[in-house]
Amino acid sequence: MQGDVEHEASATVVLVEGDSDRLAVEALATRLGHDLASAGARVVSMHGVTNLHRHLGEIAGRHRPPRVLGLYDAAEIGYVRRAVDDAGLGSAGTLDELAALGFFACDPDLEGELIRALGIDRMQQLLAEHGEIVRFRGFQHQPAQRLRAADAQLRRFLGTHAGRKAQFAPLMIDALDEHRIPSAMRRLVETAVERVPAARPSAPRR
Repeated sequence: MQGDVEHEASATVVLVEGDSDRLAVEALATRLGHDLASAGARVVSMHGVTNLHRHLGEIAGRHRPPRVLGLYDAAEIGYVRRAVDDAGLGSAGTLDELAALGFFACDPDLEGELIRALGIDRMQQLLAEHGEIVRFRGFQHQPAQRLRAADAQLRRFLGTHAGRKAQFAPLMIDALDEHRIPSAMRRLVETAVERVPAARPSAPRR
């Protein structure tokens, strides 16, 4: 399987929930001046957090398992905690403890983190720059959206069209002021490019 090859060839695998997360992490690495490929790190979309158990199982089964990191939505902490524990990567009960194991949470999710970091006005400017502001204004006037806060409307709008999250994730990263980069995402990228200590060779069997 292609996923197996990716895991086997990389010193570090970064597991993320979807393609928009992958594109955001890759864009952020570039923004911060890091080369993931040169660092031996690969970002892999799991196409849903419920596939975490499978990916961790595949990685654990490799002859030389890579280091594993992850990015997930904060509400999924229970599932992620169990999957990480079941994979033998360590026990964690809180977001900080999971971060110490290399699994970082977006609150409430990737889009929410980036919208909060950009601010409502800048996010709407970004929509205007890419031809989506008229659609967003129409979306805001839908009965189900009228009473919702603007940040919640923006998060929902990004998910209403196939490919919109993936389109805007790297654009949002590029539009961020340096000091507004979400700490969880920065820590994930910086951890991913850290040099992984070489594994000691196994002692020959007698």
